[in-house]
Amino acid sequence: MKKISITTITLFPDFIEQYARFGIIARAIQRKLLSWKAIDLRAFGLDARKTVDDRPFGGGVGMVLRPDVLYKAITSVRKSKVKSRKLKVVLLTPQGKKFDQKLAKQLSKYDELIFVSGRYEGFDERIRKFVDMEISIGDYVLMGGELPALVISEAVLRYVPGVLGKGESADNESFSDGLLEYPQYTKPETLRVKSNVKGQMSKVVELKVPKVLRTGHHANIEAWRKSESIKRTKKRRPDLIK
Repeated sequence: MKKISITTITLFPDFIEQYARFGIIARAIQRKLLSWKAIDLRAFGLDARKTVDDRPFGGGVGMVLRPDVLYKAITSVRKSKVKSRKLKVVLLTPQGKKFDQKLAKQLSKYDELIFVSGRYEGFDERIRKFVDMEISIGDYVLMGGELPALVISEAVLRYVPGVLGKGESADNESFSDGLLEYPQYTKPETLRVKSNVKGQMSKVVELKVPKVLRTGHHANIEAWRKSESIKRTKKRRPDLIK
């Protein structure tokens, strides 16, 4: 059975390591499908203070992560890996390729992923020469790359065989076929709630599960789900239809 290794180079290794105690990541580790590591960037820092950053040339606000420190960290992780295995070093940056479901599936084919997490005002431009890919999780700026590393890890792990439980599938969810997922329902069949309308007395309304889902007719159910998926995508994400 396939096993994937995910390593994050970060200034906050405790944050990354603690996350492995929960949910899909914890389950993958327990099933020995995932090797999960956090590498402390300060371990490669300079001088007695373990300095990892410095002021930008040309002036400006904030501090920039030094390329020599990042290079040593990336090289150290690369050397510890088995050369025959497929490995990808990913720089997490708002300037990278936008992450999506298709990219998650592609990354799941690798044996080893190394995420390089930035902080402060970013990193020295020269570090781009030592990574294989740059990824962004959206058009906004975060405090660092730790959250993107976790977001990408969860999305990727859903495609690793054995990670999802019995009856779960990554192929029936939103974006798996370019569309949003169809509506889901469970018990009770009828939900009775009070509807409070301004200026009127509250009344009880019934919210019912669509009849087709209660028929047991699998072909009709699949057709309904496909239709609802298309409708929802057109309404909420018309860009996906285009």
